[in-house]
Amino acid sequence: MIRINELQLPLDHPADALRSAIVARLKISDTELLDFTVFKRSYDARKKNSEITFVYIIDASVADEPKVLAQLADDRNIRLSPDTGYYPVGQAPEGLSERPLVIGFGPCGLFAALTLAQMGFRPIVLERGRDVRSRTKDTWALWRKKVLSPESNVQFGEGGAGLFSDGKLYSQIKDPKFYGRKVMHEFVRAGAPEEIMFVSKPHIGTFRLTGVVSTMREEIKALGGEVRFDSRVVDFIIEDGRIQGVRMADGEEIRSRYVVLALGHSSRDTFRILHERGVYIEAKPFAVGFRIEHPQSLIDNARLGKYAGHPELGAADYKLVYHAKNGRAVYSFCMCPGGTVVAATSEPGRVVTNGMSQYSRNERNANAGIVVGINPDEDFPGGPLAGVELQERLESRAFELGGNDYCAPGQLVGDFIRGRASSEFGEVEPSYKPGVRLGDLAPSLPDYVIDAIREALPAFGKQIRGFDRADAILTGIETRTSSPVRIKRDNENLQSINTRGLYPAGEGAGYAGGILSAGVDGIKVAEAVATAMLADLQG
Repeated sequence: MIRINELQLPLDHPADALRSAIVARLKISDTELLDFTVFKRSYDARKKNSEITFVYIIDASVADEPKVLAQLADDRNIRLSPDTGYYPVGQAPEGLSERPLVIGFGPCGLFAALTLAQMGFRPIVLERGRDVRSRTKDTWALWRKKVLSPESNVQFGEGGAGLFSDGKLYSQIKDPKFYGRKVMHEFVRAGAPEEIMFVSKPHIGTFRLTGVVSTMREEIKALGGEVRFDSRVVDFIIEDGRIQGVRMADGEEIRSRYVVLALGHSSRDTFRILHERGVYIEAKPFAVGFRIEHPQSLIDNARLGKYAGHPELGAADYKLVYHAKNGRAVYSFCMCPGGTVVAATSEPGRVVTNGMSQYSRNERNANAGIVVGINPDEDFPGGPLAGVELQERLESRAFELGGNDYCAPGQLVGDFIRGRASSEFGEVEPSYKPGVRLGDLAPSLPDYVIDAIREALPAFGKQIRGFDRADAILTGIETRTSSPVRIKRDNENLQSINTRGLYPAGEGAGYAGGILSAGVDGIKVAEAVATAMLADLQG
């Protein structure tokens, strides 16, 4: 196969134009082009109202590959296609009695379990929450009726925190082995739209993702794996620095010397248990802030200009960064085009926000986190769990400011910048359910966070016209941007640095941020587990 980079075509090009462009670029006849696939399609909309073109990366099969490559050797955008296939590290022998445990069934645990199952290791998955359908009902109970289920919500249950999000499938991680392609391929096999394999910023959306996740679960079971819901781990059995198994809430002990710790970033009780058992944990930086909402049409017009609303482009997104005078970085986080702000707490008496979009991204508002980075040394010294404790204090305060019934505190952007409480909504209606109570958000977060965001919003308004419009809505608070801890692991074998056989993985352990990177990390850890198990069998 031949890889063609930087192949540009007009936004509204006819379908057959792509084949003609490939033939012309390779300087071959149409009959010599045997087949082709789109590896990636992107567009550049940084210059508003300029002509937007699609930019393709193509893999083409031709009749005489060596001849074509030789003729175009000086063209740096035409090369041999890399091998993007996935190759398992091994296969479990028949009759293998010991089974690896996977704790958590979010994106990381899902791909760790799937990869282990595909290699024949018959993993046992332990998920504290419920299956995806039951979990969806429990989550809607909070949004509609203000009834929280602490073990089944936006954070806990099949699919993890990524399930109730935009379903974004892009990341900035380095991926030389193309594990990300395997993540995409498995999603497509399970029912995700095929376009996620090639569009530049793929997403699935919450409701489509629920079906994909349940299909993948059934494959794990068909391959000999086991998935247990409502199964909360309450202790870890560690002997002589080696994991030996776990103890469940119902008293059952499950023995295994190979445990994948695929926790979400909200598994605070489990972080505390691990710390008590001596597993090495350290505090890590994260970010706190608010969700901001604008009309999606405002973002479309600002980002796409005359192409706003074009069906091939969909709802526009943005990514913003500002360095405030107090030294703090303010940035947009988890931008959800055409989406909603959702209640994301997993604990009684606390308020947390997150963003969510469906595949269509056709809701009225755009939303994103506007957050400020904080770090242990400066902002929450005091030990490995100090960040967890800070999150808990802030979320409890937000609950009080929202009226003690899971409504969220909110403020209009214009009032926030001027430092005065809000009392009435403008044209922008908040999407957060159970509801938003207007007031003053300043008491909800540390002063240095408030000062930095106040300074950043007008600066963002210069990048996206209308971003700082007076009636845009800020909803508080966003605290679970990433895990506040890192369960440190060895870079080579991916085991805990002081507990052999324990494999910290994914977002909760501090090694991923989002669906794609968590899935990739799950595959890597599954390979490490398989390698260790096979090595131990050989003696």
